[in-house]
Amino acid sequence: MSRPITRRMPWLYALAALVVAWLLAWGGYRWADSRRMTAEKVSSFLAGLDFSKLSKEQRARVLMELAAKLNALSLEDRRRVRMGREWQALFKGLDDEEKSAFVEATLPTGIKQMLNAFEELPPDKRKRTVDAAVKQLQEARQQAATGASDNLPPVVSDAVREKAVRVGLRAYFSGSSAQTKAELAPLMEEMQHVMENGRIFFQGRGPR
Repeated sequence: MSRPITRRMPWLYALAALVVAWLLAWGGYRWADSRRMTAEKVSSFLAGLDFSKLSKEQRARVLMELAAKLNALSLEDRRRVRMGREWQALFKGLDDEEKSAFVEATLPTGIKQMLNAFEELPPDKRKRTVDAAVKQLQEARQQAATGASDNLPPVVSDAVREKAVRVGLRAYFSGSSAQTKAELAPLMEEMQHVMENGRIFFQGRGPR
């Protein structure tokens, strides 16, 4: 009677090993998912902030912690955070030094290379790039407006668009006030996405 049991033992061990492996994988997935930064987590973090009760040093540390959280988000989630009421309230309470430091800390990797590449474009392609980026911001704003009309991204004025094309965004950004830099940051991210995508440069061309 012991032989059938003995024969089944390898299968039982294999099944047990499979169950253990599945549990470890499931546990690892749940742990990784709990660690993943989301727009909701950042918005919740913002909602819990009260800068009026913090010292200057504490405010600086909190802003850098917030910057790290924002940098861990996808472009879509960064848009969502910036459209929230908590985000608008945050920037109203920051001084110019804090705004400048935060913008510098949250500019995407490769943004300087994008600005350099943008400077080398002819005016027509500069305009096409800026217009495409503005269009993406407007579409995101329209989506947000369906749920909350007061949670809208900053409007990019015609003057900003014209100056970015004529002067170049790098010079415009470096010489701007802290508030203007904060308003330009979302546009610059969208422009980077447009230029990395590359399709905008082929619009209007006929077949080769």
